[in-house]
Amino acid sequence: MRMPNGALASLAGNLDATHEVAIADLILVQSAVRTTVEQLVRDHQPDIVGLSVMTFQRSTARRLISLIRALRPTTFIVVGGYDPSLAPEAWTDPAIGVDAIVRGEGELTFRELVRALEAGAPLDRVDGLCFRDRDGFRQSRSRPVTSIENGTVAPPRRQARVLTGYTILGRQVDVVETSRGCTFDCSFCSIIEMRGRNFHRFPIPRVIDDIADARARGARAIFLVDDNITLDVERFKTLCEAIIAARLTDIDYLVQGMTSAVAAHGATLAPLMQRAGFRYVFLGIENVLDDDLAFLKADAKNRTREGGRRTGNASIEAIDILHRHGMVVVGGLIVGNPDDTPDAIAANLAFARKYVDWPYIQHPTPYPGTPMTRDFVERGLVVNQRVEEYDGTTAVTRSAHLEAEEIEFLRWKAERWMKLRHMPAAARHDPWFVLRYGRRMLAHTFRGTTWRSLVGLETPRDVFRRYRGIRERERSYVDWPDPLSGSPAASHAAMPPASSLTFVNPSR
Repeated sequence: MRMPNGALASLAGNLDATHEVAIADLILVQSAVRTTVEQLVRDHQPDIVGLSVMTFQRSTARRLISLIRALRPTTFIVVGGYDPSLAPEAWTDPAIGVDAIVRGEGELTFRELVRALEAGAPLDRVDGLCFRDRDGFRQSRSRPVTSIENGTVAPPRRQARVLTGYTILGRQVDVVETSRGCTFDCSFCSIIEMRGRNFHRFPIPRVIDDIADARARGARAIFLVDDNITLDVERFKTLCEAIIAARLTDIDYLVQGMTSAVAAHGATLAPLMQRAGFRYVFLGIENVLDDDLAFLKADAKNRTREGGRRTGNASIEAIDILHRHGMVVVGGLIVGNPDDTPDAIAANLAFARKYVDWPYIQHPTPYPGTPMTRDFVERGLVVNQRVEEYDGTTAVTRSAHLEAEEIEFLRWKAERWMKLRHMPAAARHDPWFVLRYGRRMLAHTFRGTTWRSLVGLETPRDVFRRYRGIRERERSYVDWPDPLSGSPAASHAAMPPASSLTFVNPSR
């Protein structure tokens, strides 16, 4: 699965039409990141380069900035995304070479920044920005969350993409955003810390036009990347009806939603989803134990209700409804919470093994600014400060009862077998892809396995250690030195490529 970065296409779509813009999703060229960036810089000679960065991508992003600076020293470098927004102090060291940081939503801020640079105007007039001047970094006024209902944010500019190969099981895939934000306050979520608790909706006709544009460009699968589309179930139903009316049902739709909403409204919602073409539903189950749901502050969105009272966990009911309407459930769970015992983890793994079609099981990760991070730090449970390993599937925190490596081992050992459950459904839906790549899919799922482990001459822990070694080597993507090499903020390896690069040449 290779998903495009929808945020970068949206940034491009909201720049003035006079600017030449190119988007490069480096996830498409993981084996040739440096040579690709070098070629792109030669081809486009960018005046401005923007990087979208997650926390685990810091090291790679620093290397890319240094590489771009060596190729074109006059380029103005901008970073944005969750990590620069919530941890701007990680990007202000002069050695890194960042000129500006976009804080929060980027469309309007980036557009105003480009206009200011083109006009030679003071950057302190651009809201939502941190920028470097002769005395260090300065911060402008914060920018309010953008209201998207009135057309303030223009549609994405997909034609600005310069790399190809976005696929899911061999089908070309794209992303579409129908709403933004969430009103819940889950302790692990960066969304609330970045934009507050709010929910905004794009008009349905705009969404349908966006889906049609993606389809016209070849997409046969579309991921609706809303933070929480099921906050407004009636609108979700209207969207399904609009998809049906527009005859856009020949697309496989992927979406993420709350178990409580699906359980409560599934009788009317699920049939519409089925008719519209929804195939994969990511359910934020989070955990099946009450104490862990309370810690994650995810209890409210995972409970069934009767007469206004919260009753049982909504997960099983939601899964059953989706299964009865032919949809595949991707189950999101979090194991390794502060008070998790072996039995607590085993209970969640057993639930995933029994009910979900594809497990997406993560570990609590101390991302900047989240309440979860504060809780883990205060209890002294963060055991790994190497942020390049903050990818969600590497355990970097321990519980009061288990070491981090043991938590990760328990998940890894169970999860790889669970993933086989989806193979028959994938084969029925995409037989030629599975026939061609099935062996590689299995080899990837069972990385670290050898003939010795298959015949019992090695233990699962031997395989796990080999798997972790493979993961460590996979983190090295960019053959270029880290400008912070040797400092506490630097790491010895690079994680997956910074999601995307945006190259901008104003008024060309």
